[in-house]
Amino acid sequence: MALALRHTLVTSLNALATHKSRSALTILGIVIGITAIIVVTSVGETAEDIIVGELGGLGADTIVVRPGKEPKGPTDIAEVLLSDSLKQRELAALMKKSNVPHLADAAPEVLVTGSVSYGGETFRPVILGFTADFMVKTLKLRVASGVAFDERDIATRAPVAIIGSRVALELFGGEDPVGKNIDIKGRKFRVVGVFEKRGQVVFFDIDELVLVPYTTAQAFLVGTKHFNQIVVRAESPGLVDRTVFDIQQTLRALHDIDDPTKDDFSVQTQQGLVSQVRTIIGVFTIFLSFTVAIALIVGGIGIMNIMLVSVTERTREIGLRKALGATDRDIMRQFLVEAVFLTAIGGIIGVVLGFIISVAVSFFLSRSIGLPWEFHFSLSASLLGIIISSIVGLVFGIYPAYKASRRSPIEALRYE
Repeated sequence: MALALRHTLVTSLNALATHKSRSALTILGIVIGITAIIVVTSVGETAEDIIVGELGGLGADTIVVRPGKEPKGPTDIAEVLLSDSLKQRELAALMKKSNVPHLADAAPEVLVTGSVSYGGETFRPVILGFTADFMVKTLKLRVASGVAFDERDIATRAPVAIIGSRVALELFGGEDPVGKNIDIKGRKFRVVGVFEKRGQVVFFDIDELVLVPYTTAQAFLVGTKHFNQIVVRAESPGLVDRTVFDIQQTLRALHDIDDPTKDDFSVQTQQGLVSQVRTIIGVFTIFLSFTVAIALIVGGIGIMNIMLVSVTERTREIGLRKALGATDRDIMRQFLVEAVFLTAIGGIIGVVLGFIISVAVSFFLSRSIGLPWEFHFSLSASLLGIIISSIVGLVFGIYPAYKASRRSPIEALRYE
């Protein structure tokens, strides 16, 4: 049995080696399909790790309250951006221990668009109205020089700012920025502190951040009284669910809402966001994998076509082998081995190409977007790719192999 299998393998390899160019073109569809699947899987896993890591940067005890109902589509997102359901009275209600007893701290966020300038230099950073103490504690930041603004600055709407290290470098060069005035939307802000170099944290770069009191941002930079969101910290991760419930009950009572489906706000925990992101990326990766799997089907059809041509070209060879004692099973096994071997080789080449392209993509993205885009290579996806490619060869090689095995030896030997 082992000898017969070895003979079949050697015969199949010799047949494939005789037509190298045709064999290479035959497996091209398989190579493309497996390569695409490896790249999609690698990029998808890395993207998931980065996004989950960024979300996790806020901490497991963090809760985000956003205006407008929870977005389910593009129209809902627009509604959220235009909603003004979170204001000072909502913040005050949440801060009351009688309403939300397990709330440790809360801070509203006001997003400002625009650029900052000093002298003849201009830079476009992320401008955020927030509470310095809350951000420093939550994100574990450190003010490298100067100080952080305090509650008194927030209460008096003081025109003060803490800037990131890159903002300081772009605007001031080697000059100490503390005590200097920068211009934001025509208003002078005194720099009271500079953040220590930190890099990317939760979707924005601390080094490119300009932080001002949220009351100042509302009064002088955006001219609105509502918040883009309120960030809340529970006393412990184990009390997050209870705190979420208390927040919802407090805001519903404040807004006279009896039906939860009519909420004009949404409450999200970090774990909830992480789960949503994992689900979205997982579904997206599966969808792309199914899409690129079409290449495998195309490759399989190409293999069937080439194998049928091969059967016709090798009719006399089939007849001669049968005349020398080869059975229908021997002939069928030879052609099946050829098909499976071709697709398996295509799968291996696809895995290697996918590995190389994934490394290149990771390197390019880490340099171009400034995120720690680390290379991920899924061994299970690689093995699955090789197995799938072999199965494609088996499935699409059955009919040509069967047709070859049914050739009459007498008619085959007469074939010209």
